[in-house]
Amino acid sequence: MFKIQTLNAISDIIHSELSADLYTVAKEEPTPDGILVRSANMHEMPLGDNLLAIARAGAGVNNIPIDACSKAGIVVFNTPGANANAVAELVMAGMLLASRNIIGGIEWAKELQGPDVSKQVEKGKSQFVGPELRGKTLGVIGLGAIGAIVANAAARGLGMKVIGFDPFISVDSAWSLSSQVQRAANQDEVLAQADYLTVHIPLNDQTRGFIQEEFLAKMKPGARLLNFSRGELVDASALKQALADGRLACYVTDFPNEDVLGTEGVICIPHLGASTPESEENCARMAAAQLRDYLEWGSIHNSVNLPELPLSAPTAARILVIHENIPNMLSTISACVSREGINIDTMVNKSRKALAVTVMEMADLPSEAAVNAIAALDGVIRVRTFMG
Repeated sequence: MFKIQTLNAISDIIHSELSADLYTVAKEEPTPDGILVRSANMHEMPLGDNLLAIARAGAGVNNIPIDACSKAGIVVFNTPGANANAVAELVMAGMLLASRNIIGGIEWAKELQGPDVSKQVEKGKSQFVGPELRGKTLGVIGLGAIGAIVANAAARGLGMKVIGFDPFISVDSAWSLSSQVQRAANQDEVLAQADYLTVHIPLNDQTRGFIQEEFLAKMKPGARLLNFSRGELVDASALKQALADGRLACYVTDFPNEDVLGTEGVICIPHLGASTPESEENCARMAAAQLRDYLEWGSIHNSVNLPELPLSAPTAARILVIHENIPNMLSTISACVSREGINIDTMVNKSRKALAVTVMEMADLPSEAAVNAIAALDGVIRVRTFMG
């Protein structure tokens, strides 16, 4: 039996992926093989020796100690794309909020009184006039799952001219883009043309403060900026100066913080991007399936710290080794098996920065002593065995 700990309330859809005959799932599980988490902060949480994998039901993993997990050979998964439609729909709403001053109009209407409200409405509504989206240019930086949905919807459904830029676009994302979406040669080309700009990139050490003074200075005067990725992508002081100068007409974000709340021209949504029942189910199901495939087979898909290595169920014996990405590891690992006279039928090695994963398949598992010998090698972090 595999033991799974849940650190947050999570959809019961996980039980469709984690069968009761192989898994026990509990919030208070003291020695889990796997953890399912949403937003709980794991940085101060001890990582038990039994722990093999953590699956985050969502895209961001800044609540998980990735470096510590890597050193312990714990695979960390996330669920990119599972909440993409929910976030993309809110981005579309954000464009309308940025354009039409809908929120200001609603707040004004709440204060209307008396028998002549309809006359007051007709007299005062002109203060909330705003431009239509049709015919305007939408710039999209980051054409992954969310950015692609937004770009396609704006081009096909809203009659916008859409120009996008993503130097790291995947083949799948490229194929999913409408032919109506123009691909820019560089980021500056997008900034110069966009009436509305939406940014869909991950937060990391390289992208923190990505939207800063120089970035904003290159934007088309009077543009509207949307950030449904992470608040820390934006330099708040530069943003507020651009709003005060009129270079930026409006900033819409799903990440309120003390630096931008109450600022004129800023619309803060309380992190509702993935807050739909459909999104929560999609993320939970995907996280549970990735955890299951790794625990049962050693398959690695959508890991943030180990290489992509999708595997089907083993037909015979399988050994998976997580190790440092250093020279001579393959020959040293395989020698431990070969010394027992066992032929390795297939061997796959994938690396990601400082870590690598080697998978060997053979007719029979080597002895416990041989497996322990692999585990004892310098540079080996974790060894797992499977039988078909």
